[in-house]
Amino acid sequence: MLQHIRASLMALLLFTVVTGVLYPLVVTCVAAAVFPTKATGSLLYRNGTPIGSSLIGQPFDDPKYFWGRPSATTPMPYNAAASSGSNLGPLNPALLDAVKAHVEALKRTDPDNPASIPVDLVTASGSGLDPHISPAAAEYQVRRVARMRSMTEDQVRAFVAAHTRGRQFGFLGEPCVNVLQLNLALDMRKP
Repeated sequence: MLQHIRASLMALLLFTVVTGVLYPLVVTCVAAAVFPTKATGSLLYRNGTPIGSSLIGQPFDDPKYFWGRPSATTPMPYNAAASSGSNLGPLNPALLDAVKAHVEALKRTDPDNPASIPVDLVTASGSGLDPHISPAAAEYQVRRVARMRSMTEDQVRAFVAAHTRGRQFGFLGEPCVNVLQLNLALDMRKP
């Protein structure tokens, strides 16, 4: 019997070391070597200080910035530790109220904008953390951002175009604009 217990304990120790230490260490080292930016969280820096991740949306409500998709995470927006959608169905009054609030905020910051508001500016993504908006959502905001930054609309559109990513492999997904990267580029521009 002691022989079986000893063998079981040795197997437990061996598999703990292999699967709990060696395997994660190898995977982490390979990821760091092959995908160094992604393995460290795709952090974005300003003056050597990390200010966010290109993979997680950030809250922007200043009119001089492009705004991202609303976040449904709690207890605060874009809380990566609580990634989730709102789970509100299309007939839920709370969803309708949230959409109306986002529409009012957009209209309040740019009351003369005659364009239709793209849906991704008023609804949260499934994760509540989406860092991207559609090119249409960026175009909707060009006028406001240009006015607030004393730029021409064409200058702002050039920034949007430079930060628009096409479909992955040319056919997967939709074109999108990373809001944090776009706002950082606008902040870094030479006047």
